[in-house]
Amino acid sequence: MHANSNPVSSAQTGVHDQLAMLVARHARAEFRKPVTDYNRAAFARSLDAWHDAGRAPLILDAGCGVGLSTLHLAAQYPDHFVIGVDQSAHRLARNVIWDAPIPPNFIRVRADLVDFWRLMLASGVRPKRHYILYPNPWPKIGHLARRWHGHAVFPTIVALGGELECRSNWEIYIEEFATALSQFSGQEVGCERYATERPITPFEQKYIASGHTLWRCKVTLG
Repeated sequence: MHANSNPVSSAQTGVHDQLAMLVARHARAEFRKPVTDYNRAAFARSLDAWHDAGRAPLILDAGCGVGLSTLHLAAQYPDHFVIGVDQSAHRLARNVIWDAPIPPNFIRVRADLVDFWRLMLASGVRPKRHYILYPNPWPKIGHLARRWHGHAVFPTIVALGGELECRSNWEIYIEEFATALSQFSGQEVGCERYATERPITPFEQKYIASGHTLWRCKVTLG
């Protein structure tokens, strides 16, 4: 893994001053974007695989990329079933270097997370653990609404419950994510440094090799 990743660069120096207003607006308004048939089919495939595996406690790896994190989570939690979701067919089709036996308790599907999250909520399916690992930071000041905590789907993410963990190499992203979680859930959520000797995603590997500080927030939602 080449240590050539630059830190996130942004003119924003702290939590966005419009974050609280945006979170409150999304909390009041129902998100009505139509769900596509393609995403319904992907969701159905993932549920079929989960049912075939005996409906074990569910882990959602949201934005799994090439799926290395999905494999790691499936190996780490063999008594759970892991669904890795990414919108990129190119990333999902890439070969992942994996030196251990392939765990049987996972599936990777191509789908838009905005639809996938809403389908989960509407169907009553709830993850025991929910990971959002190194999402696109959208670091421009005007891109707040593109970050997951500023998106209209954020209330759905919170409503799914479970143990939710988000990681990033941009401290502001995690500070904002934690702030939005606190505002929406009523729980106190903090931003903390994160270090590991066993990175589970290619981005995590690259950021560690490049000397970046990693950040995360973690909360158990009702």
